[in-house]
Amino acid sequence: MSEQLRSFFGCGLDDDRTFDLNDYGDSIPRWCVGCGDHGVLSAVKRMMRDQRLLPERTVFVSGIGCSSRFPHYLDTYGFHGIHGRALPIATGVKLSRPDLDVFVVTGDGDCCSIGAGHWLHATRYNIDMTVLLLDNAIYGLTKNQTSPTTPEGFETNTQPHGTYLPALNPLSTALGVTNASFVAQTADWVPAHLLATLKAAYEHVGFSFVRILQRCPKFSAPVFSEQARTPDLHELLFHSDGITVPSLDKIYKHRLEHDPSDLDRARSLAEDTERTRLGIFFKDATRPCYNAIRHLPTYTAAQNIERLNRELDRYAV
Repeated sequence: MSEQLRSFFGCGLDDDRTFDLNDYGDSIPRWCVGCGDHGVLSAVKRMMRDQRLLPERTVFVSGIGCSSRFPHYLDTYGFHGIHGRALPIATGVKLSRPDLDVFVVTGDGDCCSIGAGHWLHATRYNIDMTVLLLDNAIYGLTKNQTSPTTPEGFETNTQPHGTYLPALNPLSTALGVTNASFVAQTADWVPAHLLATLKAAYEHVGFSFVRILQRCPKFSAPVFSEQARTPDLHELLFHSDGITVPSLDKIYKHRLEHDPSDLDRARSLAEDTERTRLGIFFKDATRPCYNAIRHLPTYTAAQNIERLNRELDRYAV
């Protein structure tokens, strides 16, 4: 949350506490060895530490899938929802408690299939939250079914002769939605870039959508194995208003200056998949945020109980 919004909502700008990584959770995740989710979790904790997020004012909401176990491994508030419904839950949290930092962690099946309708409208609403799409191109938790982002021809349990359709492009989809305000892509195997992207997404006021290319060593290892081993397959987008990670310049030689305010070029770059592009594709902080327009009334705990009882009494038989 920006300092301006923190000041408006009276949240802890004057809180002088500092945190280490364990303050945000020290439990051992139950993900497979080599799963990219481990790297994402580590980067999220580092971002929270660096930004001094208050655990009691931070909420992680998830749906269903391997990535959606995220709230279990963080000592913040969390809500492990149902399949595809993380975004409407997070919307309710943010509208009811605009003082909270709200994050959504979702997978390619959770977001792009059953949750696709919610994804499109949440993008249009542009509510101030950070959304992490952990895209491993497979249904991993339910053991190897085709997801919307599975590459064409990839063999799965549900399509053993190879997937029939071209993969959905989450970047192009997000960039095509009215009122989109922040769209970025990063990868779990480039931790410095991942951290920088998370910080930029958090600092943006609006709906920050970050697609994280995430390896699944069990069911979709071939999808990203070559990219992870070959820096020359990547192209880093950089700009003074984007992400610049100087420590990566010697490793990732292909760099492209891209102004993230240029929506047409962002769409063109997202469609061209010759190289794996990492960076901020689009950013516009002037887009209207629904939570700044639609303020919900606030009630005390006693008032909420009274309202709940009154509502339940309407259905008494």
